[in-house]
Amino acid sequence: MRDLSDIRREYLQGGLRRNDLPDNPIQQFETWIDQAKGAELADPTAFSLGTVDERGCPFQRIVLLKQFDERGFVFYTNLGSRKAKQIEHNPLVSMLFPWHEFERQVHITGRAERLSTAEVMRYFVSRPRDSQIGAWASPQSSTLSARSVLEGSFMKMKEKFAKGEVPLPDFWGGYRIIPDTIEFWQGGSRRLHDRFLYQRQQDGWSIERLAP
Repeated sequence: MRDLSDIRREYLQGGLRRNDLPDNPIQQFETWIDQAKGAELADPTAFSLGTVDERGCPFQRIVLLKQFDERGFVFYTNLGSRKAKQIEHNPLVSMLFPWHEFERQVHITGRAERLSTAEVMRYFVSRPRDSQIGAWASPQSSTLSARSVLEGSFMKMKEKFAKGEVPLPDFWGGYRIIPDTIEFWQGGSRRLHDRFLYQRQQDGWSIERLAP
């Protein structure tokens, strides 16, 4: 057995207090993600997306947050991908933002809903051209015999769309995760971390402190 028990550190960057929290968790999330972006952290919008397949087996992968507002948190993907198929089977998902440099985590649970074609199109046209072509070239989550197959598909699509705009693939879309709970975790000394859980209510959000 490989022993990693001696790898540890103290969390000393600061605490989180109830009096500092707004009533709306989206405002707190905005503050934290703006701080992560301002500090030029690597991939500050990256989060782990948790889904469950038809057997009840959980899966996680890193995706990028592209928009958020009071309605929820948005990401985009190939609708034939494993994550998309699992969401169609069970729309209950989880999100985890790990901002290690700030000793922070944000954990979100909620329901994923498909975006409209108009919403997807607005984002798709804003992507770099090669990313647009890449969406056409990759049968996401399908088995490939070699990387050369993928690169060959990209070059074929690049030639196909050499003139004019790259159209939106009918198999490419996005989801909005409508949150039911949002938990903010701030590391603390002596493992006495600060955790606050927002839970959606009919008239707003409740806030509770959780033991670390």
